[in-house]
Amino acid sequence: MAMRKKKDKFSLLLMEIAKNLDETADFFVSFKVTNQSTLKEFADKLKEFETKGDNHVHVIIRELNKAFITPIEREDILQLTMSMDDVLDGIEAFSASMEIYSITETDEHMDKFIGYIRECVREILVTIELLSNNRLKDIQPHAIKIKEYEHNCDNLLRKSLKNLFALVKDPIKVIQYKEIYETLEEIADSCQNVANNLETIIMKNA
Repeated sequence: MAMRKKKDKFSLLLMEIAKNLDETADFFVSFKVTNQSTLKEFADKLKEFETKGDNHVHVIIRELNKAFITPIEREDILQLTMSMDDVLDGIEAFSASMEIYSITETDEHMDKFIGYIRECVREILVTIELLSNNRLKDIQPHAIKIKEYEHNCDNLLRKSLKNLFALVKDPIKVIQYKEIYETLEEIADSCQNVANNLETIIMKNA
């Protein structure tokens, strides 16, 4: 069933999830960690965003269970919801690792990952706005952009790991930074999953 012109509760709920994710990404990229105190503040705030996101997911699942008719297939709404939540979970996992390892400064590779992820989330918000306005055919260019940013993160992961293994001699630091780089790349993968789910919705409903 195609999206109705009038915004339904699922469109509104998806927008709430996307807006929370966008606010999370904005904080993620703009907050500057300088010491242990600000690192804890960073991690705690991102945990708040993640908890808020979980609450949105619970609401949408409850509404899906109650609904007799949905604007698009239930499975597609659920998959889109969970893929956006995966992005949020990944960002929170990154901050948790930084706190656990007491890393109070990002390097140039992390900064580039974070920048690409910020752009991905910005595109996700646009696509969900388009979806809520029944403009399915306008979503594709933004889904492509998300995939381009994810591809950039793939290349960046290889570059960052090569640099890590060549320059860092402390095996503990190698393990820590490898995990952090891979977590950031996984966030980009989750963004790509959002794009894939949107493309499935376009294929079924446009």
